[in-house]
Amino acid sequence: MPRPANALIVDDEAHVRMLIKMLLRQLGIETVWEAGDGSDALEKAAAHKPNVILLDINLPMVGGLEVLRQLKAAHPAIPVVIISSQSTMKTVIQARELGAEAYVLKHAPKSEVLQMLSEAFDNIAAASAASAPSAAPAVSAAPAGDAPAGEPPAPKTA
Repeated sequence: MPRPANALIVDDEAHVRMLIKMLLRQLGIETVWEAGDGSDALEKAAAHKPNVILLDINLPMVGGLEVLRQLKAAHPAIPVVIISSQSTMKTVIQARELGAEAYVLKHAPKSEVLQMLSEAFDNIAAASAASAPSAAPAVSAAPAGDAPAGEPPAPKTA
């Protein structure tokens, strides 16, 4: 998968969603859906199947970690990047254990948030490419007496 072409931003603060949307545009992501709470996030993820989800931890009704758990259960292939002001080691570890691909601190300077998002998207794209089935042709079986299928023949000696 190349870098994401669209995203779902999940944050209960409209001004934060606006800032993240602006940063995503700088990274070439023009199609963005927004959700202000966990329930809305789950509905929009199901409806739009975004390339990536940016998820806050502190959400009303359904907390971010629970939303992450439900998202990964329902849509395991959609990468989730936590973007939160909460930075305790316990929370970061929980998010990673629940399947978050990256954790970005939204209270960092804007240039650092942009850099962290860019790196997260590059890492997601690289991991996706590494796990994709190879386009290389299959190795055919060797004729009888030669090396087993999939292994190179032994070097010939004079």
